[in-house]
Amino acid sequence: MAGGGPRYEKFERDVVEPEQFLLDVRKEKIDRVVAQRTRNFTVVLDRLEDNFNMAAVLRTCESMGVQEVHVVINPDAPFVPNSRVAQGCDKWLDVHLYKTFADCREHLKGQGFSLYASALREGATSLYSLRFDTKFAMVFGNERFGVSDDVLAGVDGTFWVPMKGFSQSLNISAAASASISRAIAWRDEHLGGSGDLTPEQAQELRERFYLLGVKQRKRLVKATQR
Repeated sequence: MAGGGPRYEKFERDVVEPEQFLLDVRKEKIDRVVAQRTRNFTVVLDRLEDNFNMAAVLRTCESMGVQEVHVVINPDAPFVPNSRVAQGCDKWLDVHLYKTFADCREHLKGQGFSLYASALREGATSLYSLRFDTKFAMVFGNERFGVSDDVLAGVDGTFWVPMKGFSQSLNISAAASASISRAIAWRDEHLGGSGDLTPEQAQELRERFYLLGVKQRKRLVKATQR
């Protein structure tokens, strides 16, 4: 699903230059979004089964500037986020799908990430004690069973979301929203901003977003090919 998601066609820039179809205010908006994107903080979803939750987490990630989401597929529930909840946010994200957590872990470890799973268990670290100044991946588990034993055996640690009331658990989408918001706020406060793309990454993403930002782009490309 990388590069705009399965519902969005990709077109080469030598076919159509999207900048000419965008107002300056739209390009400025895209530039601001790109400047705040992070690839050093990411989210892993372990075998979710509710498509509303899938979509809600994607929407939180996109709104908070998280560019990449990693998904361990539930064999009994295909990863098909509810479109009414997602509101098209998936087109702006890089969503990577894996058959097993081991595959996901291997990929992220190869990129230098630390992995922490959301799990209320002995020895878990408070969300408010975590640091986010290195490559960091938060893992959120299945709605009914939490993260799998494979996840618990393979992560670098676990964390929990402190709560003040009688409830001691949150829905997956609520837990992810609270955790992601905390991580981004920490990066803004301690790093001076959450954006961390290299100039090359920013340019690639900017060009992609310019194209995705053009309404009726499919018609425009067809028109240029006549």
